[in-house]
Amino acid sequence: MAATIEGIPDWGRWILAGTALAGISTLGIAALIGPAARRLAGEQHPLTQAERQQMTATERVEAVNAARHTLIQAATGLVVIGGVVFTAQGLWYTAQSLDASRQAQRTAEQGQITDRYIKAVEQLGSTKMDVRLGGIYALERLAKDSPRDHQTVYEVLAAFVREHDHKLKPGVRVPGALATDAQAALTVIGRRDVTLDTRGPNLVQSRIARADLRQLNLAGADLYDTDLAAADLRSANLNGANLTGAKLLNADLTGANLAGAKLRGTNLVDVDLAYADLRGADLAGVDLGGTYLVGADLRGADLRHVRGVTVDEIRKETRVDETTKF
Repeated sequence: MAATIEGIPDWGRWILAGTALAGISTLGIAALIGPAARRLAGEQHPLTQAERQQMTATERVEAVNAARHTLIQAATGLVVIGGVVFTAQGLWYTAQSLDASRQAQRTAEQGQITDRYIKAVEQLGSTKMDVRLGGIYALERLAKDSPRDHQTVYEVLAAFVREHDHKLKPGVRVPGALATDAQAALTVIGRRDVTLDTRGPNLVQSRIARADLRQLNLAGADLYDTDLAAADLRSANLNGANLTGAKLLNADLTGANLAGAKLRGTNLVDVDLAYADLRGADLAGVDLGGTYLVGADLRGADLRHVRGVTVDEIRKETRVDETTKF
């Protein structure tokens, strides 16, 4: 019998339980309106002949009917309560089933995401450029589909950029254009949803000279000692970024957001910072010789130990105009 019950699905067990409850209720009601009613009416045992003569038939019927009415009301209340309990149990079971279904679905989805992540990372190690590009864009899509994996995805892409081999040709001071895959990884990093960042991209000591970083969002990025020679950073968001020791020879930072950025000790000689936002930036010890600062906003910037301590002296050392703000 136990084996038979175990083979019945859960919904089948609920039907059997309901049928049994209905059968028991029917038998109970039959007992209540029969023997129980007569006992409640005072008939503890069959009436004697003398008792029958003392009561009229109408009185006996009315007594039994009154008892039946009382018992039926009680039975109805019990049935209603039983129905409520049964309904509550059914709703609880439905909720448990839905929770289990959702959990199974989440587990399956997480498994799919894990498989996608593993495959994409494997593609990054391919010797074929198109396969590596596919891996980069697959990781970007994964970060959008799974916000919980956002940080991991962009740390992997940043590591890919850091490990990129950007060799200089003999006798060439500045390398040529950045490789397509490294550029693609930087572009993907620069258009991420920064609201999901737990920390900025780690691009420390990356070799990304001549990179196209126009309008990319690199807020909070760690670019310490990074080679950005001749990089195009026009209108890039570098708010709060760490550019300490970064190599910016011939870099174009026109209109870049460098508010609160760390540029302490960085060589900015001849760097184009026209219309750049440098409010609150750390420029202590920076060499601004020949730096293009037309329209730049340096209000609140730390200019300690900058060549030319006073604003007038800085104006002489750099290229400014009446729109430059100090």
